[in-house]
Amino acid sequence: MRTQVSLDAVAPLVHGYHQNPFEVLGPHEVTEDGRRGLAVRAFLPGTQQAWLVDEAHGRRRPMRRIHPSGLYEAICPAQDGNGQDIARGKYHFQMTDKHGIEKTMKDPYAFEPLLTDYDLHLLGEGNHWDSYKRLGAQLREIDGVKGVNFAVWAPNAEGVSVVGDFNEWSTTSHPMRKHIPGGVWELFVPDMGVGTLYKFAVKQLGGRVVEKCDPYGFAAEVPPRTANIVTDLNSYTWQDSDWLAEREKRNGLDAPMSIYEVHLGSWQRDPADPDRWLSYQELAPKLVEYCQRMGYTHIELMPVSEHPFTGSWGYQPVGMFAATSRYGSPQDLMFLIDQFHQAGIGVFIDWVPAHFPKDDHGLRQFDGSALYEHEDPRKGEHPDWGTMIYNYGRNEVRNFLISNALFWLDKYHIDGLRVDAVASMLYLDYSRESGEWVPNMFGGRENLEAIDFLKKFNEECHLQHPGTLTIAEESTAWQGVSRPTYLGGLGFSLKWNMGWMNDTLRYIRHEPIHRKYHHDELTFSLIYAFTENFVLPFSHDEVVHGKGSMLDQMPGDMWQRFANLRCLYGYMWAHPGKKLTFMGSEFGQWNEWNCNASLQWDLLEWESHQGLQNYVAHLNNLYTSEPALHEVDFDGAGFEWVDCHDHEASTLAFLRKAKDPKDFVLVCINFTPVPRQGYKIGVPEACWYEEISNSDSAYFGGGNVGNDGGILASNNESHGRPASMEVTLPPLGTVIFKPRRD
Repeated sequence: MRTQVSLDAVAPLVHGYHQNPFEVLGPHEVTEDGRRGLAVRAFLPGTQQAWLVDEAHGRRRPMRRIHPSGLYEAICPAQDGNGQDIARGKYHFQMTDKHGIEKTMKDPYAFEPLLTDYDLHLLGEGNHWDSYKRLGAQLREIDGVKGVNFAVWAPNAEGVSVVGDFNEWSTTSHPMRKHIPGGVWELFVPDMGVGTLYKFAVKQLGGRVVEKCDPYGFAAEVPPRTANIVTDLNSYTWQDSDWLAEREKRNGLDAPMSIYEVHLGSWQRDPADPDRWLSYQELAPKLVEYCQRMGYTHIELMPVSEHPFTGSWGYQPVGMFAATSRYGSPQDLMFLIDQFHQAGIGVFIDWVPAHFPKDDHGLRQFDGSALYEHEDPRKGEHPDWGTMIYNYGRNEVRNFLISNALFWLDKYHIDGLRVDAVASMLYLDYSRESGEWVPNMFGGRENLEAIDFLKKFNEECHLQHPGTLTIAEESTAWQGVSRPTYLGGLGFSLKWNMGWMNDTLRYIRHEPIHRKYHHDELTFSLIYAFTENFVLPFSHDEVVHGKGSMLDQMPGDMWQRFANLRCLYGYMWAHPGKKLTFMGSEFGQWNEWNCNASLQWDLLEWESHQGLQNYVAHLNNLYTSEPALHEVDFDGAGFEWVDCHDHEASTLAFLRKAKDPKDFVLVCINFTPVPRQGYKIGVPEACWYEEISNSDSAYFGGGNVGNDGGILASNNESHGRPASMEVTLPPLGTVIFKPRRD
C-alpha cells in the first residue's frame, strides 16, 4: 500500500505545532482497493534506518522513510493476524542513528490518553482538587507497559513536547496531544522510570520555543540546574499513624503551640565544610532531638518548595510541588517529617501563593500568554518584590494553588500551612500609589478574586484534612481573618499578631528609663487580643535587613541585654496567643541571620547564652504543663488584668486562667533594671503562691533575685481583690506564681 499521510499533516508535525500528533503517528487502520492494513508511523529525526518489531510474533519489519525529516511508516497487512496485537501497542521500534548506534523504543502514540472528560471538566471549572494525581509526570502502567504519563496546561501554545535526557533534549521527538477546549497537553512515554530528567518544550505564539519546568513537577535538579526529575512519591513508607490519630487534639485551639521557625539551609552546616548544606537525612536526628529537648510542640519550615535563588529563602518558588533538592530527595523530606511526628512534634511549612518569580523556566508567560498571571502589570506584577501575581480569578490558577496546598497535606503529611504575604493578596493597592492599581468591580481596593480564593483554600484544607491548620501572615486590620467563612471570615485557623510584635519590639528597644512614657505600647494589644486567633511571632523578618539579632536589639550593657530578652520572652509566653520564635533567637545569636551560614552554636560555650537557652526550654515546658497558659488563648475569659496602670514603675501584673477558672497563674513583670521589694499585688484568694518561674534565676543567667520559692497571701484587699501579697520583682524580670491551696 501507498502511504495515506498528506503533506499538510506532516508540516505541523515536523515544525512542532501539531495539536494532535496522534492523527499522524502511532497505529492507524488504512484501506486501499478493498485491502485492509495497519499503518504504524513514527517520527524519528536523526535516524538512518528503522524497523517495526512485532513483539507478539517476533517479526521484524523494515519501515520506509516517507518524509526526509525522519517520518517513517510500516504498513502491516491486517490479514496476517498481527494487526490487532500491534494496535494494542505490542510492538517497538528499532533504529540506527547517523553514528550507526542502534536503539529501541516503544511507541508513545500507541496508547490512549489517560485524562478523562471528567478530569478536563473539573480542571476547567477549577474544582479538580487532586489534580496533582493527574497532571505533571505520573508513573503509570498500561496493559503491562510501564512508563510516565505527562500532562501540562498550556492552552495558548502552538505546540508542546516532552524533552529530556531520554531523547537528548530533542524538541521534536515527543510532541504531545492537546485536549480541546481545555488546553491540557498529554503524552504517555513508555519504558520511562524514576530519575528521568525532563522539561516541557513550549512553542509559544509566534514560534518561540521555551523550555519550561513542569508546574506540577514533584522533584527538580539542584539549582542552578532547572530540569524536573521523575519521582515516585508513593515509595516512602510512613510510620506516623499514632501522630495522625492524635493530630486533631494536638493542633486544637486549646492546645499548647510553641513553634520553632527554621531555615533548613542555615540551622546547622557541616562543621568540616561550612559551605555544605546538611541533608534532610542528616538534619533529622539533630533537629528532632533539639526540638524535643527544647520543648517545642511544632516546627515551621521556611518554604521547602523548589526555588532558583537561595537568597530568596524559598519565598520566590518556581516548583510549587517539588521539595527543594538542595537537601535531598522528596523521600528524604518525608523521612524528616516522619521523624518529627514519631517524636510528637507537628510540622508546618511556609506556603507562598501570593506571587512567583520571573525566571524564564517558570510560570511567567508559560504558553506565551499571561496564563498564571495578569496581563495588566497594575494587577499582575508586584512592585516591591519584582515578581508576578497570580490571577486568582482564573479557574485553572485557583485549582493549581488549592491543589498544591492539599498536595502538601496529603503526600507529605504536613500539619499546617503558614500562608505568606496574605495582606498583599487582599488589597489591589498594596504598595501602589494612586493610578498604579485597578479598582474592583465595585470601585473598591479589595481583591475580590483573592478573597474568594483564600476562603475556598481554607474550606478545602479543613474539609479534606481535619486537624490541619492554616495560618495567615496578615499585617493589616482586616476583620475575620481567623473566623469561619460561614460567618463572613476568611477561614484561617490562626493569624500572626503583627501589631503585638511591632508594638512590643518598639517598647523593648527603649532604654528602661524611658519606658514609662511608652507603657501603652504594652497594654494596647489586649484591646484586640481576642478579635482573632493570634500567634505571637518573633520570626525571621525581625532579624534581617539591618535590624540585627533579637539580642542585639536589646538596650543596655551585656547583662541588661540578656535580662531584657529573658523578660521579653517571659512576657511573650504569658501573653494570650500561640508562640513562634525564629531559630537562634532562643540562645541569643549575636549576628543578624545569614541564610548562607550556620547559626552561632559556639556561643553556647558561654553561660549567658546557655542560660537564655535554658530559660526558653523552661518556658516551653511550663507553657505545655500549665493549662492556664494555653487553654483559653482566644477568649477574654482566659485573661484578667491585675494592674496595667503602673507606668512609673514600668510593671505589669495579670492573671492567666484555664477553662477551669480556679486554675490560674499570676504573672508579674518588671521592665526596669531596678529590683522592687515589697511590691504589693492583689490576688483572688489568700493562700500560698508558689513561684513557678523566675527569669532572673541563676540557672537562666540571672542574679537570683526572687521570692524564695513563694509567698503567702493575706486577706488584705488590693487592686480590687480580697487578698494581696508583697512580692519581690527582680530587675528586668518576669515571675509567675501559682496558687497552692494545700
